[in-house]
Amino acid sequence: MRLHSTSLFLALLLSGPVAHPSPAAEYDVTRFGAVGDNLTLNTRAIQRAIDACATGGGGIVRIPAGTFRTGTIVLRSQVTLYLEPGAVLVGSTQLQDYPSHIPGYRSYADNYTERSLIYAEKAEGIAIRGSGVIDGQGKAFAGPYKARPYLVRFIECRHVTVEGVTFRDSPMWIQHYLACEDVVIHAIRVHSKANRNNDGIDIDSCCRVRISDCEISSGDDAIVLKATSGRPCRDVTITNCVLSSDCNAIKLGTESNGGFQNIVISNCAISDTRLSGLALEEVDGGTLERLIATNLVMDGVGCPIFVRLGNRARPYKPDEPKPKVGALRDVLISKVVAVARDYTGCSITGIPGHRVENVILRDIRVHFPGGGGPAHVTRSIPENEAKYPEHTMFGVLPAYGLFLRHVRNLTLENVQLELDGADARPALVAWDAEGLVMDGVSAAAPTGDSPLLWFSGLSAARIRDCLAPEGVGVFLKLDGSRCADIVLTENDLRRAAKPLLAGPDVPKDAVLLMDNLLPPENR
Repeated sequence: MRLHSTSLFLALLLSGPVAHPSPAAEYDVTRFGAVGDNLTLNTRAIQRAIDACATGGGGIVRIPAGTFRTGTIVLRSQVTLYLEPGAVLVGSTQLQDYPSHIPGYRSYADNYTERSLIYAEKAEGIAIRGSGVIDGQGKAFAGPYKARPYLVRFIECRHVTVEGVTFRDSPMWIQHYLACEDVVIHAIRVHSKANRNNDGIDIDSCCRVRISDCEISSGDDAIVLKATSGRPCRDVTITNCVLSSDCNAIKLGTESNGGFQNIVISNCAISDTRLSGLALEEVDGGTLERLIATNLVMDGVGCPIFVRLGNRARPYKPDEPKPKVGALRDVLISKVVAVARDYTGCSITGIPGHRVENVILRDIRVHFPGGGGPAHVTRSIPENEAKYPEHTMFGVLPAYGLFLRHVRNLTLENVQLELDGADARPALVAWDAEGLVMDGVSAAAPTGDSPLLWFSGLSAARIRDCLAPEGVGVFLKLDGSRCADIVLTENDLRRAAKPLLAGPDVPKDAVLLMDNLLPPENR
């Protein structure tokens, strides 16, 4: 039955008024006495605006165009701090303007800070938005950790949004989110190389976090996931970011007591990074598991990929015993194109008795600069179980491309390792590896007598559809009495002078050659 226009009007009239959401209440800080002259200390005025907003049930505290100097301000529940175009919230250069805030939630981060420019604890529905700037004047601060405030520190907060603003020149970490839930960080810019420890974003023991469309240039790690407490950092996505750092671009660790679970990293452009493009570090007893990193481009990074299971075993509370060795497993890294500037090499390493497990590297292409000599091939590589994890922690590696040690069930699919200069080291070295699968791996030939691949103590391995490059002497060198169940199948080894070189302690039945293309003298 068609409803005529008159009937429709009557139906709407009888149904009552249509509900519309009320506009958020707005509080301009200048109405509370703030002055944007870069001289007046506006801490009390801005705090009065925030408190009034919270008392009124929440809303927006506006910072208009101008330069507003302030010490510590505390966000309250349901309050959005909004920086309008041209607004600059600039931190005071006097440490006394940043009173100590000791949170109820304890973590190892207690050793780093108790001061910050913008602080919140156990607040809900808080936000920092707009297109203005938050400037920490980091060069004005010196001394130990606690003498240098953070720009933002939120602890045990829920439903947090940070969007659009620019963070500049922090005295210490730029943003620290500790034990927070449901955090969204979107389209922010971070430009901070004014002091030491200038991490761009620190996500610490948080859950349900989304970081997207950010541009970060930082003096320390650009985006860091940490677990400085027993609570894991979990359910985190990082996507569509442009990153540069004087340290690592994306890092999990080093603080890792609670571990990391369910992490997705995608679609990031990384450049000019002194240390690693992607660093996965589990060294304080937690478990790092279920991580996917995909669609990453890197240019000018010290090391594209660094994975470390170690045993620093640092407790996050001073009265706690040392944690036991953790675990690192179930990791997929795919679709990476990278140019390394450091000739150290990439590594995936555990420690004796504790292996990195179930890692897949798929569709990876890396250019290495070259520069390794014969002495680097034969040098002893220390375990360094308790050492601070960085890609340089072992010195120059015996492989120009990838060094594996203490690993189980590691798969390399369509991995290409290229050299832009001469290097005497093998492309890939694996010691104490079980369940290694290589499928469609290709690499540039080393100079001199080095093999393309060098495995010691390798068991349960499948090497298939790989290509021996022009000019290589030995395709695969094997050492160790524990070598067993190694199958080479469907490889093109015609350009290798010698497809296989087995040491005297390798069991005679350790290797099966099946359906390979061999040079004429080896057929």
